[in-house]
Amino acid sequence: MNSISNRGMSDVLDDFVGLDVFDEECTSSKRPTCDRCKRPLTVCWCPFLPHKPLAIATNLYILQHPYEESRCLRTVPILQNSIVPEKCQVIRGKRFSQSRFPELISVFDSSNTLLLYPGDDAVDISEVPTEVSYNLVFLDGTWAQAKGIYSQNPILKTLKKVQIKVEQKSKYVIRTQPSDLSLSTLETAAIAIAALECRPEIYEILSHPLVALCNFQLQHGAAEHQSKEYRVEHGLWTKPLPRSVQKRLAQKWAKEKESCI
Repeated sequence: MNSISNRGMSDVLDDFVGLDVFDEECTSSKRPTCDRCKRPLTVCWCPFLPHKPLAIATNLYILQHPYEESRCLRTVPILQNSIVPEKCQVIRGKRFSQSRFPELISVFDSSNTLLLYPGDDAVDISEVPTEVSYNLVFLDGTWAQAKGIYSQNPILKTLKKVQIKVEQKSKYVIRTQPSDLSLSTLETAAIAIAALECRPEIYEILSHPLVALCNFQLQHGAAEHQSKEYRVEHGLWTKPLPRSVQKRLAQKWAKEKESCI
């Protein structure tokens, strides 16, 4: 789902992030499905994967909230099928203790491990030296779920944090994102790998199946979505906002108004 590569309105909107998307996969369980992606053959994105799984130097560790596995239209399976298997591990849970997940001990102890998580103490990934190979840790889930994983696992706070600062909109247009600059886990990983390995072509290669997925869904009745940030700021959001969100929005808009004076 969403990776928390960017901060801002996603912080404001995390209290009411939800799903708002048509899914051909979820409504077609009786149709013939692809053995690899498990999607109906009519909307299979496998032909858009790289001809051979990409060999990369970065080791990806995706700490995935348990609820994410049951969601439709996930992007992590695309990532798993696009790169060599030994370079991408998905580990599900909320708490990642060393006793329960001993395979993470060496990862968390390594000086070459980076946690992709935004914050004032996070370094822009473009500033990280590229002479070495890294372990890159992601928190996969909604913004609120990812924050929960971070807060419940003190070991994560000891890792060096990096973040991605981009000015491009997500290609994941069939899902309502919290903010205009929110990216899917797949896109975040693609940008991070491209930066760490100085291989800019990786972003287009890895996002190609995602574009195909979105096109399939649009052809089967899905609508292209604006972010919740856009809809709230343009008066298009029709659901009630929690008072805490209203207050934080008011503060944000007040600061923006002051900066224009």
